[in-house]
This record gives sequence, structure tokens and C-alpha cells, in this order.
Amino acid sequence: MPQNEHIELHRKRYGRRLDYEERKRKKESREVHKRAAKAKKLRGLKAKLYNKQRHAEKVQMKKTIKMHEERKTKQKNDEPVPDGAVPAYLLDREGQSRAKVLSNMIKQKRKEKAGKWDVPLPKVRAMGDSEVFRVVKTGKSRRKGWKRMVTKVTYVGEGFTRKPPKFERFIRPMALRFRKAHVTHPELKATFCLPLIGVKKNPTSPLYTSLGVITKGTVIEVNISELGLVTQGGKVIWGKYAQVTNNPENDGCINAVLLV
Repeated sequence: MPQNEHIELHRKRYGRRLDYEERKRKKESREVHKRAAKAKKLRGLKAKLYNKQRHAEKVQMKKTIKMHEERKTKQKNDEPVPDGAVPAYLLDREGQSRAKVLSNMIKQKRKEKAGKWDVPLPKVRAMGDSEVFRVVKTGKSRRKGWKRMVTKVTYVGEGFTRKPPKFERFIRPMALRFRKAHVTHPELKATFCLPLIGVKKNPTSPLYTSLGVITKGTVIEVNISELGLVTQGGKVIWGKYAQVTNNPENDGCINAVLLV
């Protein structure tokens, strides 16, 4: 086969793959400049949120790099030298131990296992978006359907301000925004009306957690400073988690059990 035909055949066979890899490489190299341009353009709250997100990404990246660097390290042992004869090949080691450092992921999993609560409602019925949200039609001819009205009880912070109607995607009605919850202390066998601090986790969806939607089984944070509970060091316990045990949208109030 002549050389030029061989080259042509090779180009047909492998050219597409090489082109894809080259395009991918160029795209990745352009991404840095795009991020920089975006960071320069953003203003106000959006800029703060974007910078916060980038900072978190960089911290995570540095942690990952450090984890890979520390995977195989030489660490000096502070243990006393054992009595008796030591082999010649161990004399210059100064009690070093080559330990494989546990990855952050394993450590995190261990922390999560240790910090799991024995919640009153271990299993919760899942809720679909159609149950939690209602489609709100907008526009001159009511054709646009990208807005959603939350039909469940929600919690928003103290200084919460709604977005302008033009940009508001999720509408949380004032009548369904709650600030207090009836929390039962399982050991004291008493119920207290306590102010809410936030929504820790809605087991149905992370979106509901970020929106502050409170449904049955949601873990909320309540202010228990008025109960007068103190730590071993004598400090007043301020916030504690509680799990919602009723359907607040049906009952008109939030009933919860404190996680002790």
C-alpha cells in the first residue's frame, strides 16, 4: 500500500477520535478564561454567591490534593525503642512507620455514622413535585409555566426579602410561612412552643431543604435557650434538632419531637 493511502486510512480511522480529544482539551483550557470573565461581570449578591461557591470548590480541591499527597507518608513514631537486639536494616529508620492515611471520604462516612440519630420517624413517605408545587401561569397570554407555588408549610429567615415578581421562580405564600413549632421533649414529657432557626434536612429532596419546605419527617432546628438546658461546661444550649411528626399543612401547626 502506498504511503499516502496508508496515512489517509489512518486519518479516517483515528482522526475523529483525535479531533474530539483536541476539542475537549481546548474547551477545558477556555473554561478558565470564561470563569474569569464571569467573575468580572457579576455584581452584588450574585457576585458574592459565585465567589463563595468558587472558594468552596478551591478548598475542596486543595483538600483532595493534600489527601493524595499524604496517602503514603513517612511518619516518625514516638513509641519507645524496643529492648533487645534490633536488626541492622532497622537501625537507621528511627522508628518510622509508613502509614497509608485514610481518605477524607472514609473519615466523613465514619463521622456520619457516629452522628446519626435514632429519629422518631425512620421512614417517611416520598412526595413528588406535583404534590408540593403548583404551576403558576404567567405572561400576557398565560402561556409561560416556569413559576411554582409552594403548597406546603415553609420557613424563611428573619430578614428574608422576596425577589421581584419577574425573577421569582418559587413563590412561598405568607399564610404558609411558620416561625414557631410545638416541640415535645421526650425525657421531660412536656411540650414547648419554640422559635424555628432553620430547616436542617427534608428527607424527600435537597431542593425542599434549600427552600425551607417542612413536611412530615423533616428535621428542623429550634431555639431551646428558654428551656435552660446547659452543657457539662456550663454553657447554655442554644439550638437543637427536632423531627416533625405531623402534616403541618393539614393541622395548621408544626408538631415535632426533640432529638435528644
